[in-house]
Amino acid sequence: MALQLAIQSLHASLSRYPLNKPTTKPRSSGHQQPQEAAATTSSRRSLATAAAALIVSHLLPPATGAAGALDLDLRITIPEQSSEEAEANVRTHARNLVRVKEYIDARSWRELQAALRASASNLKQDLYAIIQARPGSQRPELRRLYSELFNSVTRLDYAARDKDEVQVKKCYGNIVAAIDQFFARIM
Repeated sequence: MALQLAIQSLHASLSRYPLNKPTTKPRSSGHQQPQEAAATTSSRRSLATAAAALIVSHLLPPATGAAGALDLDLRITIPEQSSEEAEANVRTHARNLVRVKEYIDARSWRELQAALRASASNLKQDLYAIIQARPGSQRPELRRLYSELFNSVTRLDYAARDKDEVQVKKCYGNIVAAIDQFFARIM
């Protein structure tokens, strides 16, 4: 019922302002609308916005919390795997990431990108789970190494896209060094 009344009042409000209302002032060479036409346009816009908000509010399910739509979910994201599972798989995923060297030597840029993306995503999950399981005093250093490692992975991906062999080799070296540093800290 309220929705029908809102639509009827919107229709009545909009019908008072015709779309092609003649203006008394001639159009200037600039791109400004006459004030009278601008006022009707802005009032139509505000009415249309209010009506759309009212319609959407009736279509959405009611909020369960006291604050309703302003409730935020601030729960901490739990890794998909335990730190034990991650530590069991991290060496294999790191080895797969290091094995992209064969694609670099063969200058197979597309295959390099595909292998890099596949192996890096698994390693990223493992390292994240391991970092989250560590005590708070160790996390900043591990996060820094994590960031360096995956920034190098991203740079390697871009360098492979651009077929920049010098940059690819430099980024690969950075990746191997970052993996070695990370393993020295966690093992």
